[in-house]
Amino acid sequence: MKPAPFDYVDPRTVDEALDHLSRHGDEAKVLAGGQSLAPMLNFRLARPAVLVDINRVAGLDGVTESSGALRVGALVRQRQLERTLDRRFPLLTAGLGLVGHTAIRVRGTVGGSIAHADPAAELPALLACYDGVVVTRGRRGERSIAAAEFFLGPLMTALAADELLVETRWPVPTPGTGWGLHEVARRHGDFALVGAAALVTLSDGKVARARVAVFGCGATPTLAAVEAALAGCAPTTALIDEAARTAASALSASPSTAARIRGRSSPGRRWPTSSATTSTSPAPTSAASTACAAPARCCSTASRCEAACSSRSSSTARC
Repeated sequence: MKPAPFDYVDPRTVDEALDHLSRHGDEAKVLAGGQSLAPMLNFRLARPAVLVDINRVAGLDGVTESSGALRVGALVRQRQLERTLDRRFPLLTAGLGLVGHTAIRVRGTVGGSIAHADPAAELPALLACYDGVVVTRGRRGERSIAAAEFFLGPLMTALAADELLVETRWPVPTPGTGWGLHEVARRHGDFALVGAAALVTLSDGKVARARVAVFGCGATPTLAAVEAALAGCAPTTALIDEAARTAASALSASPSTAARIRGRSSPGRRWPTSSATTSTSPAPTSAASTACAAPARCCSTASRCEAACSSRSSSTARC
């Protein structure tokens, strides 16, 4: 299939791109890597009147660090970031390796995946797990939006029609932070049927902070309610299991998630794959039962933080 007719513009500055977005509003779509938008155009699930290609816009392809956060420009390719990250970001590195295949990551952008907001995608959930920030720019100025407030629903965000996502910010994990990542999928390179990412920080042998982001279980990435149960406590197996059960019981599959698990994929979408602490499932029905255990697996993995952090000299250890 081929896209419906549209006009094409090729701005070279952010201001020029904003001019087009202000002029056309909801009738415009932004093109970055195109790995999600192009299939939607071809299947005519998206019918923009104007395509705003930002690939030649200057100043959006940098990776810098300031004020304790990694600042990733909207046009930074996923593969570029994957190869740039140092040992302080093992969770993000592992998550990037699960996004599609290498050819997709070479073209796909970090900002594009965040703005697309697919509830089964890895990067939106990872940004939420890191307690990251999305920076947007429009004619009314610049906004910094917490990841927890940015994702509103499937393919829906707080980004206004006349705004451009220009940067994402990923806080550098503090020393003593461990990580876990578990994803269930049909095949390597597919979207996740369900997945969970965990960051747990220990101080004096007790949990100082715990964040578990679950994806593929609802309309947006979901932060599992585990921190209140774990904070200030030694991460024993019994405590982790209880917190995981409580968090899992609060999760319920949305209709779109259930449809995907039953095998009814929508056009233009990859079927969701497996992870860094991966467990593959041979069929969608098996994945449905495994989905409930994904948060528990990540929390259980994170519980080994204490031993990992005490035995390694690096500031961030995989747990």
